[in-house]
Amino acid sequence: MSAHCQLTGARPVFGKKVSHSHRRTSRRFDPNIQTRRYWLPGEGRYVRLRLSARAVKTVDISGVEAVVARIRARGERV
Repeated sequence: MSAHCQLTGARPVFGKKVSHSHRRTSRRFDPNIQTRRYWLPGEGRYVRLRLSARAVKTVDISGVEAVVARIRARGERV
């Protein structure tokens, strides 16, 4: 699976690694993706979400029901 967050849509970005001699080589900045399992009381089941660390904090604040609704509104399956 690709390294992208289901809630925020954070994806890898690309840049350059700069050595001490100032040579530049390509590198990739990956988001901090975590797999979390949440209980969805409205459906009586668990859902497994691939979220960035920032999105995990958003779920703690907004609640899992609101977050799942926002993901489904985008057309993604949960």
